[in-house]
Amino acid sequence: MSDQQPAVSLTRLTHNSLLSEICPQFLCVCKTRFLFLPQIQVIEDDRVNKSSEPFTTGVKGQAPPLVTTNFQVKDQGNASPRFIRCTAYNMPCTADMAKQSQVPLAAVIKPLAMLPPDETPPYIVDHGDGGPIRCNRCKAYMCPYMQFIEGGRRFQCGFCSCVTEVPPHYFQHLDHTGKRVDCYDRPELSQGSYEFVATVDYCKNNKLPQPPSFIFFIDVSYNAVKSGMVNIVCQELKALLDYLPRENPEADSVVRVGFVTYNKVLHFYNVKSSLAQPQMMVVSDVSDMFLPLLDGFLVSVNDSRMVIESLLDQIPEMFADTRETETVFGPVIQAGLEALKAADCAGKLFVFHSTLVAIRHRTHKEPSFWRKSQGCCVDLFLFPNQYVDVATLGVVPVSTGGSVYKYTYFQAETDRERFLNDLRRDVQKPMGFDAVMRVRTSTGIRATDFFGSFFMSNTTDVELAGLDCDKTVTVEFRHDDKLSEDTGALMQCAVLYTSCSGQRRLRVHNMAVNCCSQLADLYRNCETDTIINFFSKYAYRSILNTPTKTVRDTMVNQCAQILACYRKNCASPSSAGQLILPECMKLLPVYLNCVLKSDVLQPGADVSLDDRAYLRQLLSCMDVSESHIFFYPRLLPLVRDPVKLDGGSLPMAVRNSEERLSKGGVYLLETGLHLFLWVGANAQQELLSNIFGTPTFSQIDPNMTSLPELDNPFSQRLREIIDSFRSQRSRYMKLMVVKQEDKAELIFKHFLCEDKSTSGGPSYVDFLCHMHKEIRQLLS
Repeated sequence: MSDQQPAVSLTRLTHNSLLSEICPQFLCVCKTRFLFLPQIQVIEDDRVNKSSEPFTTGVKGQAPPLVTTNFQVKDQGNASPRFIRCTAYNMPCTADMAKQSQVPLAAVIKPLAMLPPDETPPYIVDHGDGGPIRCNRCKAYMCPYMQFIEGGRRFQCGFCSCVTEVPPHYFQHLDHTGKRVDCYDRPELSQGSYEFVATVDYCKNNKLPQPPSFIFFIDVSYNAVKSGMVNIVCQELKALLDYLPRENPEADSVVRVGFVTYNKVLHFYNVKSSLAQPQMMVVSDVSDMFLPLLDGFLVSVNDSRMVIESLLDQIPEMFADTRETETVFGPVIQAGLEALKAADCAGKLFVFHSTLVAIRHRTHKEPSFWRKSQGCCVDLFLFPNQYVDVATLGVVPVSTGGSVYKYTYFQAETDRERFLNDLRRDVQKPMGFDAVMRVRTSTGIRATDFFGSFFMSNTTDVELAGLDCDKTVTVEFRHDDKLSEDTGALMQCAVLYTSCSGQRRLRVHNMAVNCCSQLADLYRNCETDTIINFFSKYAYRSILNTPTKTVRDTMVNQCAQILACYRKNCASPSSAGQLILPECMKLLPVYLNCVLKSDVLQPGADVSLDDRAYLRQLLSCMDVSESHIFFYPRLLPLVRDPVKLDGGSLPMAVRNSEERLSKGGVYLLETGLHLFLWVGANAQQELLSNIFGTPTFSQIDPNMTSLPELDNPFSQRLREIIDSFRSQRSRYMKLMVVKQEDKAELIFKHFLCEDKSTSGGPSYVDFLCHMHKEIRQLLS
């Protein structure tokens, strides 16, 4: 693509008067040539151009298709974009150049990402007792960037250039091009991603690990019982015991389970297979937590099924008449940690909690406590009907690689489906335990900062008690020397973890990017969605110790500097009234405005402290596709002829603005956390009949959370679309039906991110004008 680009113009003519008030210099230069940036068109063009051919990873420095495009990946030596996405696939050669452009250099890494059925999962390589082959100096693992020399007897490391002897059992001859003749038979020499079976040297205390355990902690205080949560959890767990994670679908899961209930004291249950009935043991001194039983607490589901089912039937009855409103939290986590330690295994705690905890019982105060929690991952399911201090309780999952799920004002009838789907997915999803991740880079750059749910006891090792298929770790890189255009830059992410079958493994992802000495080359190969993912994580973390306004101003300034640098150094000369954007950053302003208007960075009066903390923690682990939809929701019109919806493809999305809503239409809005079905007051009778089974607008029940299963193609296709949207997300999206001019419309309009927000966030037009003003000031 040539850098001699036309000006990107702003809006089409209905906004002339508005623009002339805000930014008169635009109108005097551009008159009425304004067009909005085609956000939907950029997505649609990428989908049309890049979805038909597989994306092959063998071309260094090639930006992948957008996250909104369905595409197939062929691993030819670099990690799939499903595992790693970079902000820039062409890194500046010098720190000065990086500073001048202000483009962040980062990678969003999702080490255990699930792949679609038509893609091959990473191969498992077993080098026997010798373990994986590594560089002697920097300890990088064998990968396609190692160069074999001296007839194959030694190899030179692509990361640090050190020369290492090839062990005799790994020796192979080279062909006429200098490649090993077995190159394509060995995943570690030809693929970007693969796994090594780890030897006993990679295990704690030089001992092979035990299979992991799951412990379920159920809050049985008054609120938890009254809301129906306790009953629902116990009933569901009986079914879920058949779906514990396993690597071989044919084999039984080796994950063991344990059960504890708690209010202001903890009740442990002995569910040993030889017992006729479960036995309860109570620990009432929570200040000195200990495990009252070892044998019979963590058991195999197959052996103890009858006793477990009996226990789960009895728990709701035992606490049905409780009046206990006080609960603990810190001692609950301590108990889980002690149980896993006593069993000498890693595992996960599922904590179902409903009430605000006295401060002394919220979490363990010492940071060193989390260092000792290696292998103990915590997932927290919250059911609050008041403030519960998510910021403090969330420290536990955030430090251990876990997740927080929140169901405010939980009601069994309306929230049961969302909670159960989240719980099922959480229990079943593939994950690793007791993980340590390290990112190595070639000379010239290094990893300097990390974002996500983990603990770090030094500057290089990311420690994750649990790592599941949804979690990302975002890594920022900085220069510590000059890079070379000839060699490019390399990164290798290695994750050592215990699989759900109890095997110690090393998953390795490699990525090579180009390096450039010209700014134009940098701007040609950036990825806006990944830049926004990084910016938002940086901003959401910064507000913990920096005023929100300062964080917002810093983001606007950095974005303006990125675009001003491009305008000054890469674009052809043009009128100052024109806004010039790089081809791959056309959407940077619209997405940045969405981040700035998000509830965390511009909270309205109705956003609670708990909600802000929850969203902040949620975003810290989001991958690029989830952050994309989180900040710029997808709005689909369903106004067309019902027959057309039945073609298998989705209707083309429209821009996220109230202007795009027609009174005669029905629209589906997806935010990644919610699904809204907006119904216009004048929607066609046929459309209403096909969707709701009623021809009149007034008869639609706005409280429905699922659509009726009607016998017509439109109804069937719409439900398929909703199911497919849900299957793409890590959390279940509850459906909310919104009738035009109903109270709930305010919530729906909150997600129309191109419009001015009620909390004062600017519309896209206003923000674009503001951004252009900032760029002009920098240039002048």
